[in-house]
Amino acid sequence: MLCEFRLDTGYVHTYYVFMNLTLSVDDGVIQEARRRAEAMGTSVNQLVREYLEQLAGKTDPKADAAEFARLSRAAHGDARGWKFNREELHDRK
Repeated sequence: MLCEFRLDTGYVHTYYVFMNLTLSVDDGVIQEARRRAEAMGTSVNQLVREYLEQLAGKTDPKADAAEFARLSRAAHGDARGWKFNREELHDRK
């Protein structure tokens, strides 16, 4: 959670403080969440943070989708001929 503190001293200083959160979650759930987060190139911590921001109304899903679409159009990616195949998609490590 992000808290903003302002001190009124003639100069304006803004301090951002991140608060820690402790959750109780089954070990199996955490292990699977970590595995999936790794496959997505992120962390469970980041996924939970983004979910809470969305739940709190900090992020706008429509604006996020529009930004994703804009970035996708601007990326001009090149897979160099590589294509997904069924075996690679379902390959278990």
